[in-house]
Amino acid sequence: MTNISILGSTGSIGRQTLEVIENLSDDYFVDALTAHSNVDLLEKQVRQFKPSLAVLWDEADAMSLKHRIGNICEVAFGVEGLKQAASLPSTDLVVNSVVGNAGLLPTMSALDAGKFIALANKEVLVTAGEIIMPLAHSKNINILPVDSEHSAIFQCLMGSHQPPAKIYLTASGGPFRGKTKTDMANITVEQALAHPNWSMGQKISIDSATMMNKGLEVIEAKWLFDLRPDQIHVLVHPQSIIHSMVEFEDGQVLAQLGAPDMRLAIGYAITHPNRLPNPFKRLDFTIHNNLTFEQPDKINFPCLALAYKALEAGGHYPTVLNSSNEEAVALFLDKKIRFLDIPSIIDKALSAYTDKNKHLTIDSILETEIWAREFVISNS
Repeated sequence: MTNISILGSTGSIGRQTLEVIENLSDDYFVDALTAHSNVDLLEKQVRQFKPSLAVLWDEADAMSLKHRIGNICEVAFGVEGLKQAASLPSTDLVVNSVVGNAGLLPTMSALDAGKFIALANKEVLVTAGEIIMPLAHSKNINILPVDSEHSAIFQCLMGSHQPPAKIYLTASGGPFRGKTKTDMANITVEQALAHPNWSMGQKISIDSATMMNKGLEVIEAKWLFDLRPDQIHVLVHPQSIIHSMVEFEDGQVLAQLGAPDMRLAIGYAITHPNRLPNPFKRLDFTIHNNLTFEQPDKINFPCLALAYKALEAGGHYPTVLNSSNEEAVALFLDKKIRFLDIPSIIDKALSAYTDKNKHLTIDSILETEIWAREFVISNS
């Protein structure tokens, strides 16, 4: 039996994770569910899956949920509630799909408690990979990637006794592939949210439109697979059928292919090392018979270059990148800045940050996050 805690169960990845579990055998149970503020959906999930714990961010929301569900399960709130959900004694696997740096402290709690982690939160490794990965290795804990690209690399490396020479992270190019900055001067929120291939949450959809999503994945890949920046290549693949590729020293390349459906990668992370049947869409090569590739456009989509810049700088610069991006995306979604202001704001934050020699700790990461958010707000 596998008991699963889902952090961020009302978001896109969380909802799809529950779909996966519904279609697995009775050996997979939901142990905890957490949400930010969607009390109505969390109530429905609790009634259906009957976890032992449900968590909301705000205490008032938690009390409202408790009033609605009675004694179905325990209810907690805030960061302590998230940490509790990530470290329940009965939990075997923690699916971390919390958006942003809010996923960092529960990840540390899961590691401290010896839990395996299915990671759908890029920001945890972007900001703290230097801390997280050595800790996971020291405890012999698997961090299983949920992103389709990192899942693809993980699967291609299964059984290999040699490290890759390089990897190719594929990118769809988002809704504005081929557009220039002039074309994107008046992009609306609605246009930026309209991804051509994937169904994702708002923040990730905007990141895909700016290509910051791929930049964050580059940094995440560095820590997941112990790679140098020059070994990580991005390749635009508009069809989203090849999810990523690995090239070995002898020049041979392995690719992982599948329908553009996040439930496939989620399912593999949950059932690893097994592969279990599911009813989800299969790949039809008679329909997807034209796979194309392009170099990414770092001029019109500078967020990808900014991510490589932050990765090369190391230390707290990836935190500045991530946190300033989160704040800029929130401002764009609130229609307070323009689409093209997002990379400009991030670039200014990276240039303004000067505390290069600060020792990297969880506390220093959280302090840097606050600095970056305040910088963006005061300079927007």
